[in-house]
Amino acid sequence: MRLFEAIGWRVAVIERSLRLAAGLPDIQWMRVVMHRETSRFVSKLPLSEMSALEVSGKHWQNTPFRSYLSLDYPAFDICGEPHPAGFDIVIAEQVLEHVLSPRRAIENVYQMLNPGGIFIVNTPFLVRIHDHPIDCTRWSERGLRQLLYECRSSEIETGSWGNRRCARANFRSWVPYRPWHSLKK
Repeated sequence: MRLFEAIGWRVAVIERSLRLAAGLPDIQWMRVVMHRETSRFVSKLPLSEMSALEVSGKHWQNTPFRSYLSLDYPAFDICGEPHPAGFDIVIAEQVLEHVLSPRRAIENVYQMLNPGGIFIVNTPFLVRIHDHPIDCTRWSERGLRQLLYECRSSEIETGSWGNRRCARANFRSWVPYRPWHSLKK
């Protein structure tokens, strides 16, 4: 089994290199629709007037925010002390499932938001356990909505997406998106 995994890893590295050389996006299949839907939401915001914090990522670094900061979890412990700066938007994609106290993390984010600020959070539901450094929780759309509501969020907009083939594939390894993959439910 280990030989098969090693060969699979090498094939994935070669495939990634070829995709990048061909100018194709280097994105996991499970994140394609998430990025599309989140981008649709963010594109309607007055970005040039907004200060942004992205927790554990740099997907949004080239977005024309007034200011942008990226802090990596766990070096920046989202459950610990809130960052002293205030932000108009905090983005935490694929982070909340890795924290021991998601409620505390959300409360900290709300403390970091300027009045009227926006918190964007995306989490996986049906995906393999991936310790980075730990993997603790999964939510349904309704469950995450309830958690956000309990943390005193007044306006909550949620969505969910995915499909069976993608979920099955990602239980074994992270599958890069290929143009022939289905993005339908």
